[in-house]
Amino acid sequence: MDNAAAGLDIGRHRILHPGPLRWLRALGWMVAMVLLIGAAQWGLGRGLRLTAGMLGGDSPPFHLSGVFLMIAVCFGLYWLLVRLGEGREAQELAPGAALGGLAIGAGVGIGMFCVVMAALVASGAYQLTGPHPAPVLADVNMALSSGFLEELFLRAIIFRLVMRAFGVWPALLFSAALFGAGHLANPNATPMAAIAIAIEAGLSLAALYLATGRVWAAIGFHVAWNFVQAYVFGARVSGIEMKGSLWTSTVNAGSPEWLSGGAFGPEASAPAMVAGTLVAIAALVIARRRGNLRALRDPVRPDPG
Repeated sequence: MDNAAAGLDIGRHRILHPGPLRWLRALGWMVAMVLLIGAAQWGLGRGLRLTAGMLGGDSPPFHLSGVFLMIAVCFGLYWLLVRLGEGREAQELAPGAALGGLAIGAGVGIGMFCVVMAALVASGAYQLTGPHPAPVLADVNMALSSGFLEELFLRAIIFRLVMRAFGVWPALLFSAALFGAGHLANPNATPMAAIAIAIEAGLSLAALYLATGRVWAAIGFHVAWNFVQAYVFGARVSGIEMKGSLWTSTVNAGSPEWLSGGAFGPEASAPAMVAGTLVAIAALVIARRRGNLRALRDPVRPDPG
């Protein structure tokens, strides 16, 4: 079955054409894309910081405009690299699917975190105080930059090309593990927190990409999860304490760390792992029904004829 016909196009031409060592070409192309887009992101970020310094201000509105510019540049460069290196349109970034995909992903992300927080409060692990007014732009900036850019690197590049090299299940495990390990440098991180992130987010985000053949649902989920966690509930986001929120979430003394997530926050909690696993399973079932798993059983098999 053709990947495009199944709604999932991971590349099969030019540098990714069938033939000897396609797995190695796919991995080399993955590294090249990460380095090129990462360099563009770093350079643009440095330029924005210098501009903010020259203007004598570092305001949230300036950061917001910088976030949108960063997203546009990185996504545009990705589209260009796919067009030149893989000889195809980047269907995973199909603009016609963006609004619907973002909305669906955001709905899932909001619903999932609200369920997690409700479980934490009901179990006695957390208490909420509020509401109280709080500025919103800083959390919007954080959620947009992390959601769009992390999904571009982790799902559109790394997950997709490891899937091209070795198949869907190794790619799922590798990208989830990498996503979890990437959070070990965060404040208050523990090995258990990294495992939790890998399970609840790494698997569910990749599964959303598989189910839709686009990155938009994963982006919407990621943005909404981070924003609701930080701005609405005032919980730590991957161990980082956020400033200003509608409610404030506090871990109750004596609550077991496996239940509350401890100092890392709700993302390391048992309810988050359970909810994330259920979302991942549901998305994988949809992907299977759409043929996106069957189409990738043999990721290096040449097209017939």
